[in-house]
Amino acid sequence: MLLIAQNHLQLIVEIGIMLFVTMIFSLNLIPLSLSVVTFLSLFLAGGFTILFGADIVLLVISSSQAEFTHPFGPLALLGVVTALASLKVMRNSGVDVKPLRKFVILFIAGITIFGGLMHRSFLLLWLLGLFLGYIIISKNFREKSIFTVKRILIFLGAIVAGFLGLEGIARITGMTIFSPMLRLGRIEQYSVSSVKMVLNNIQVIGHNANASYWGAEGTAFAEGYITLPMQLILFFGLPFPMFFGLLVNQKDTVDYMLPGILGYGFDFGYLGVVGLVAFVLGTVIIGFKVLVKYRERREKNSKKYLGKEVLLIGALSAFCSQAIIGLFIFNRTINGTALLTFLFLGAIILANAITLKSRS
Repeated sequence: MLLIAQNHLQLIVEIGIMLFVTMIFSLNLIPLSLSVVTFLSLFLAGGFTILFGADIVLLVISSSQAEFTHPFGPLALLGVVTALASLKVMRNSGVDVKPLRKFVILFIAGITIFGGLMHRSFLLLWLLGLFLGYIIISKNFREKSIFTVKRILIFLGAIVAGFLGLEGIARITGMTIFSPMLRLGRIEQYSVSSVKMVLNNIQVIGHNANASYWGAEGTAFAEGYITLPMQLILFFGLPFPMFFGLLVNQKDTVDYMLPGILGYGFDFGYLGVVGLVAFVLGTVIIGFKVLVKYRERREKNSKKYLGKEVLLIGALSAFCSQAIIGLFIFNRTINGTALLTFLFLGAIILANAITLKSRS
């Protein structure tokens, strides 16, 4: 009975441990050569390009969408950045990567356009992830940074142009879902009152019971503001409090528009925030230490860890981007199905430390 989760937090921890153990066995038992990882990363990037594109088509045709960008955006980042790192290794080995590079650029363009049209929060995550990915790749391969003042200005100009373009599309088509101004207005509408509510009711563990949607009937701790996918909870038949349908509107003040540190703080208390930050920092530090070890082996002409090295670069870029956006901007980026993705990326990073130690 002790293994059966009693609340949302226990379920999150247990699923995270299961993913971690699964990734340890996967990285040890599956031969992840550079060619295998490259193929999988291209397949992943291409698949999400098609998926995000189909979601936009459904939105335009029937005004309904699955919103794949929130839960799967970091996985798309994983695929693209891993592919870029793989191409870097192959090019340094004298392989002509121009044909593959064209495919990767096409995937990047497609995901940027489709994902940006669907959600501006995804666009922030995506661009930040690509930026971090390029920096990590440059540093890991000891190359001069590709970012110059001119390129940064062009990048910022592209962001402004994209913002104005989306606003223009929204006004011409009458589809306000494309409007960045509408999103900014919603943030302003919800954030101030939500921040005050959280700060006034957060406790060391959990929150003031009277502040939760459930009121006196709630537990004042792990009430479902932060949760794994509802389908997963229903599959296991766990009797947890969950938000359905219109109740999500009540959840928005904690879930959607607040930074993760406040959302997690409200549901789990100050100790929950400390635990989240410790998990993120610990995962990132361990990941970069392992990446340094991989680089040292590659520079000694060992090709044994090339596949794992480029996979780790992709996972670190996606995990860091998701953590930054989720912790400090939108809680939704590390909640629900996106939280499952977040745990999966963290498990990939941490599992590399175990496999590296066991094969040293």
